[in-house]
Amino acid sequence: MDGKVVTELGTRIDPEKNQVTFDGHPVALSEGHTYLMLNKPPGFLTTLSDPYGRPTIKDLIKGQVRKRVYPVGRLDRDSQGLLLLTDDGELSHRLLHPRYKVSKKYMVTVQGHPSRDVIKRMEKGVEIAPGQVTQPCKVRQVGKRKRQAIFEIVLKEGRKRQIRYMFRAMGYRVDRLVRTEMGPLRLGDLESGRVRSLTPQEVSALRQAAGLDSEKALAT
Repeated sequence: MDGKVVTELGTRIDPEKNQVTFDGHPVALSEGHTYLMLNKPPGFLTTLSDPYGRPTIKDLIKGQVRKRVYPVGRLDRDSQGLLLLTDDGELSHRLLHPRYKVSKKYMVTVQGHPSRDVIKRMEKGVEIAPGQVTQPCKVRQVGKRKRQAIFEIVLKEGRKRQIRYMFRAMGYRVDRLVRTEMGPLRLGDLESGRVRSLTPQEVSALRQAAGLDSEKALAT
């Protein structure tokens, strides 16, 4: 490293400052993982390929992303909002596993006006299928229209189509579902269909929320 032989295990290397060679040949240092945020619009599948030729998120990120990245969790075709894409498998696992309790926040518009009793039942846990009861969550009504109600929902798990099934179990239909937050990440004003790289600060905060050492990752 920098013309000197390194014999100590665990020696740290700064890709921006250090030159590394082996037998006189330069060594290409890893650029680290890639972390991206996509504002997924409705009508797209959260997958990189579809045998039936339906629109997927790959159509949205094509030409904008150099590395192969994978979605962390899913938003169903009709849902929209914050979708994290990365090649960091360890982080993905922790963000999805309920053990680490990384929260996800959604804005949900439903047909009708659920009562306070319905909201309390949803917060305690709802049976969405035989033997499948959701974990406690936070449900707060934030808006009301003539035939609709708008809720802010915070989950610490991520079952497939969970929020839609929760409201269906209570007799209500979801008209619109937008994920606005994942742990410390905020969708903000990112336009629908657009993708951007996470900042180093966002990567660090996200890894800390998942109980990982933020210094092991380099955002690209």
